[in-house]
Amino acid sequence: MRSADKNRVLVVEDRASLARMLERALAREGHSVVVASTGEEGRAHLSEGGFALVLTDLRLPGISGLEVVRAARRSQPPVPVVVMTGYGTVETAVEAMKLGALDFLEKPVDLDQLFRMVAPILGRAAGSEPFSVPGGPMIVGEHPRLKAALHLLERVAPTGSTVLLTGESGTGKELFAQAIHALSPRRGGPFVAVNCAAIPESLVENELLGHEKGSFTGASSRQVGRFEQADGGTLFLDEIGELALPVQAKVLRLLEERTFERLGGRSTVRVDVRLVAATNQRLAERVQEGQFRQDLFFRLEVFPIELPPLRERASDIPRLAEHLIGRLAARLGSPPPTLLPEACQLLSEQSWPGNVRQLANVLERALILSPGPRLDATDLSPLLAGVAPQSERERLREALERGGGDKHRAAELLGWSYRTVLRKVKEHDLEGVPLYRSG
Repeated sequence: MRSADKNRVLVVEDRASLARMLERALAREGHSVVVASTGEEGRAHLSEGGFALVLTDLRLPGISGLEVVRAARRSQPPVPVVVMTGYGTVETAVEAMKLGALDFLEKPVDLDQLFRMVAPILGRAAGSEPFSVPGGPMIVGEHPRLKAALHLLERVAPTGSTVLLTGESGTGKELFAQAIHALSPRRGGPFVAVNCAAIPESLVENELLGHEKGSFTGASSRQVGRFEQADGGTLFLDEIGELALPVQAKVLRLLEERTFERLGGRSTVRVDVRLVAATNQRLAERVQEGQFRQDLFFRLEVFPIELPPLRERASDIPRLAEHLIGRLAARLGSPPPTLLPEACQLLSEQSWPGNVRQLANVLERALILSPGPRLDATDLSPLLAGVAPQSERERLREALERGGGDKHRAAELLGWSYRTVLRKVKEHDLEGVPLYRSG
């Protein structure tokens, strides 16, 4: 499989005139274009690798554009996809976005709109400032998977749609939820966050819905629940997969009817709340196991956004670490130290199972234990014990296998320098993996 070329675009379109127009237009912008006229041909090109973007029609002879989206999603790394849709097939385009497509264009294709859309995907956007909005958090990173997630965030935020944020713990789901709120018409209303996993099961319903005075022993006054607190704004339910089935039923009713009763209450309370949910679980599997309501799952998965783990965007770690150091140093009341290149390299080589949250914890300890104008690798090394459950050798082997033995590709996947990969291959005796050796 060839390494990705940041200028290489795959166009899958069966109408020859449109395919030629797109090929010429993209070529004028400096992109290398490969054209496929069927879904099967597009999928075959994807198996060869090397693409930075796929532009595909949805209606194709043979397999559909949705299958092309699936194939791009399965690529390592996944390839961003923009789908083209004719009149009356916008619903199918939305389905494509649920499968992982980044965006969609309606035909006839407006070339100016196309170039505006693909510029940030192909790294042609002006500047590289962190993502931020007034009243929202700063989200740092340039990796294509993070950029794709941010693009979906910007598309859905102005709507009232329910959003399901998925990804490992510590990837920044609450930051995304805050940004959705800050970009929405509800930004003047409250943003209320609830960690469902942190509330005892016996108290979850009371926490979410509230109670009336006298509804149980000790209920000396009325308590307003989190749904009511979020009226006119956004409610963020983190780790929603942890909710018990009876509470799931009440959440479903609230989503469908926007009404509920407080515990011990007889009157119906009506609220206007936009729900953003998040989980680090595979809710579809929880549905199959009978642990999560299928009807609630369908209501939540109106617009899913997957956040990439930190190990899959290791190239963002140096910049992210500098951002975190600045924020942490301000909180600790000290000037931010300079993060030396060797320290950046060391941080980039870790797998970070706890993601950004774990990186921030390590850096905070480093600032406390090693006050001074600089942070070096020697300051960080003692704090990294136990960070990676997967050994460095296993991570390197996995990257070499995914890259077909191409060390430049392995370096890209790991976020390491090419020289580091060469040194580590020799150190771990992995020369020839995977092409000529199995051990």
